[in-house]
Amino acid sequence: MPALASYAATDESSRGRVHQEPGPGGLRGEYQRDRDRIIHCSAFRRLEYKTQVFVNHEGDMFRTRLTHSIEVSQIGRTIARALRLNEDLAEAVCLAHDLGHTPFGHAGQDALNECMRGLGGFEHNLQSLRVVEVLEERYADFPGLNLTYETREGILKHCSRTNARKLGQLGKRFLVGGQPGLEAQVANIADEIAYNSHDIDDGLRAQIISVDQLRECALFDQQYRRVREQYPDLAESQLRPEIIRRIINELVTDLVQTSGKNIRSSKLTDIDSVRSAGKGMIALSGAMQKKNLQLKKFLRRQLYQHYRVQRMSHKARGIIASLFKTFMDNTRLLPHDIQDKLGARPGRETKARLIADYIAGMTDRYAIAEYERITDPLSNS
Repeated sequence: MPALASYAATDESSRGRVHQEPGPGGLRGEYQRDRDRIIHCSAFRRLEYKTQVFVNHEGDMFRTRLTHSIEVSQIGRTIARALRLNEDLAEAVCLAHDLGHTPFGHAGQDALNECMRGLGGFEHNLQSLRVVEVLEERYADFPGLNLTYETREGILKHCSRTNARKLGQLGKRFLVGGQPGLEAQVANIADEIAYNSHDIDDGLRAQIISVDQLRECALFDQQYRRVREQYPDLAESQLRPEIIRRIINELVTDLVQTSGKNIRSSKLTDIDSVRSAGKGMIALSGAMQKKNLQLKKFLRRQLYQHYRVQRMSHKARGIIASLFKTFMDNTRLLPHDIQDKLGARPGRETKARLIADYIAGMTDRYAIAEYERITDPLSNS
């Protein structure tokens, strides 16, 4: 493993944890401990049954938030190693970035945000931070996972100025125009590379999009022609993963080369010089950005807006809205542990936030089952 660059995050340069703990000893560094805590937490396990694009019960071959997070971490580690950054930190942020996601993907998030209008709103990025800071209950000495500042900084990819003011030092960069560490920047773009490339795979598997349609995208078509030239008789079942593998490799290679140039020209000295930089350093080249944007627009038009995906999204919004309204109207329908947290006479915003926590923590199938238990007159539970 190459030695870390001077601008990489290190245990020694960490801003530490909110709650003081004994040192990690000789077996693990601080960011490895963060990574391990994330893997062992219950919110991470539940990602197995949360939607990426297709609802979990639509098929075992489609990606979930869990498989997506693992794929993001693989890409993130590759980029971090090539740029001599802290791989453990990059991996921790990649694995944690979707911990606060609702059931039913972005449709669930949009529905819950609408339910929380005027009550503080809902955004899965902030919810991921809330999961690791408050909601996970694994330690006797503190709430949450007590992750390092750098991991929490990376989880918070974006934030409104209103919310940033409530987050102290962690939210300061959104008010003054600062940047997170390079490992956080790597995790952010690794997420985009993973979901664009792998949504192609799932869309093709579901037969919602076709290879011929995708060839209108330069990024896909270039790799398609190269694979066909090298393997003219390749079956489509092998063609798909071969093209996607090459797309990821082209994006990552371009990203590493471009980011390396950005870093060298900026003359970074340490992680604080990264944070005070006026712009992010981890980026694709201009030409590759155009190709990537063309692919994103194609997926939005042909996959995410396809009637089959939209039908499930419509159902999802209805389930989330119904659950939220039902629990707001009658908190006695909530599990006892949620009722205990509410107390005797909770304020409206407190009640709404705890209900949002409960719904956001549900898996797709649990949300569907809970909806049926509450709305089906023949249900016996």
